[in-house]
Amino acid sequence: MKLQRKNMLRASALGALVVSGALVLTACGSDDNTKSADGSAKPSAAAAGDIKCDDAKGKLLASGSSAQKNAIELWIKNYMAACSGVEVNYKSSSSGEGIVAFNQGTVGFAGSDSALKPEQVEESKKICTGGQGIDLPMVGGPVALGFNVAGVDKLNLDAATIANIFNDKIKKWDDEAIKKLNPGVTLPSTAIQAFHRSDDSGTTENVTKYLKAAAPDAWPHEPAKKWAAPGGQAASGSAGVAAQVKQVDGAIGYFELSFASAQGIKTVDLNTGASAPVKATGENASKAIAAAKVAGTGSDLALKLDYTTKAEGAYPLVLVTYEVVCDKGNKAETLPTVKSFLNYAASDAGQKVLLENGYAPIPAEINTKVREVINTLG
Repeated sequence: MKLQRKNMLRASALGALVVSGALVLTACGSDDNTKSADGSAKPSAAAAGDIKCDDAKGKLLASGSSAQKNAIELWIKNYMAACSGVEVNYKSSSSGEGIVAFNQGTVGFAGSDSALKPEQVEESKKICTGGQGIDLPMVGGPVALGFNVAGVDKLNLDAATIANIFNDKIKKWDDEAIKKLNPGVTLPSTAIQAFHRSDDSGTTENVTKYLKAAAPDAWPHEPAKKWAAPGGQAASGSAGVAAQVKQVDGAIGYFELSFASAQGIKTVDLNTGASAPVKATGENASKAIAAAKVAGTGSDLALKLDYTTKAEGAYPLVLVTYEVVCDKGNKAETLPTVKSFLNYAASDAGQKVLLENGYAPIPAEINTKVREVINTLG
């Protein structure tokens, strides 16, 4: 874990602007995935005019999901360039840790790849005076299955085969089940090295929701943030899993697409039952997320995703990261900054940043509701 702020502020758009003590990153892993291949900062979609600083000031602390790490770093870079005197620090750890920090009152908002559980909502009422914690969907995207198998550049898998790989039932890459899905591909007898998250993770919960829904006979475990299947190897954070897949021949693991793109990791195409296997892309994830329904009540906008879709071009192994905030009872000193920053994240410019960097924008109908709720926070 180490500070990465220096390299995050190289974008030429910032010129000589120096923000002292700005974005503090303690992500699990040191990969700077907001860089282009040549090491320069990726171009930003936001101009200063897209960001309304309003009464934002001082320091805002936030923490949680490592799935949104690369998206939120870009948002913070753009936001702090436009709003002088404001400091936003996001600690990328895990969804579980973010919610704990939120319910302890140490952060202004938390990032979580799964909606608050009823008991977490009840606990939040101690911090959100006169209100409670709510879920605002802000970042969508595909969970990529990255693989590293010498001599194999393209790989198709279906949900049942993925389940059996991570459930320690399929142990070699030339297993008949994998060969059947990949005619014409020469698969080695290399042992499969399956990597999963060691920390409580919303990404894990979404992967296991997908496996339980799409391959219930092959995946007997209940969806959860904590990995339950036998075998495999564990690594901390999405960055940690991606690093292991990158290094180990025979490896497969799950993480957000931006981690695969930044490190040149090949990703699995999903055989969903559509006419052709579906690639992990932001556009294909958006097609799946567009079918989501709001399952929350009142100001809570938790979504119900369809992990079993067979729609053409829809990539169903997706997650939505929520920013968890108080509907009422936010701290007076940070509320203006919370509202200003989240309004930028939910803006057209903020959502455009997502698609440019391997994530999926929240569908417009849902995002309109997000903006409405942000403006009512108190």
